[in-house]
Amino acid sequence: MAQKKAWNRTNVFDETEDVVESKLLGAYIPTKTSRNGEVIFKISLFIALCVIVLAVSHFAFNYLGILTVATMAVVALLAISSTHMALPWEKIVVLRLGKLHRVSGPGLFFTIPIIEHGTIRVDQRILTTPFSAEKTLTLDLVPVNIDAVLYWVVWDVEKATTEVEDYFVAISFLAQAAMREAIGRSTVAEVTLRRDQLDVEIKSAIEKMAAEWGIDIISVKVRDIVLPDELQEVMSLEAQAEREKNARMTLAAIEGDIAEMLAEAAQLYHDPNAAMKLRTMLVLYETVKKSKGAVVTIPSAISDGMGDASIEKILESIKP
Repeated sequence: MAQKKAWNRTNVFDETEDVVESKLLGAYIPTKTSRNGEVIFKISLFIALCVIVLAVSHFAFNYLGILTVATMAVVALLAISSTHMALPWEKIVVLRLGKLHRVSGPGLFFTIPIIEHGTIRVDQRILTTPFSAEKTLTLDLVPVNIDAVLYWVVWDVEKATTEVEDYFVAISFLAQAAMREAIGRSTVAEVTLRRDQLDVEIKSAIEKMAAEWGIDIISVKVRDIVLPDELQEVMSLEAQAEREKNARMTLAAIEGDIAEMLAEAAQLYHDPNAAMKLRTMLVLYETVKKSKGAVVTIPSAISDGMGDASIEKILESIKP
């Protein structure tokens, strides 16, 4: 199975195409970088050296034979095996007799045939690594699934290639472990409501060990938080109840303000019962307004309070 295959980030130095594979969320995402320029350069160099050796053998020694062909092949092969190119964002780790000798690139550089050879191409651009934590328990024992993205860069090529076997896999597993620990320290409400804080906690947990590997963590971004369906329904009902509570509290506060204003109006009418009658009129007005022309049934208690005698009494109380 492709997903169970051991993943190795180390690339052979003489490959014509750099294939960067990321083991993310159980899948492989290949990123290919064309090296056609380097291949064309080496082919051109090989042909040019062959022509030069043939010309020297013919004009200087007046000899063209098996020895000329052998010399041409050896010179050309040694030349192209010691001439290399690194892309603008790459660094090449060069070993001499099995020991780390230098880090070369970008651009054209040379190695001593047989004695020196390049081993690993390190990409120094900002890299993106998605990672996830499935069915991770929060502090209140709720399983959640979280997807996040890690942005990082290799700033010390020597440490990244010598301190850890495979820094791609190591940084991915480290990010996943840090996220699980951060989730375990928070309740499900904190995880869902304080996403930015979760990003900061994960980044801080990764940075210390990643620095020992020559890797700088730029940022961590949580993309998605998936809660169990049952919990989503419960949290939705809880949120609805909270909104209803706030709405009722707001209405109660407004009702108090209205009562104060109506009490002041009742004083102008010189009738203690005028405030209640005015409130009844307001309620009736709102009811008719919301009905939009439909038939409105008015309780007898309200209609009695709105009789002609009551209205006349209110009008008489405001006469000078």
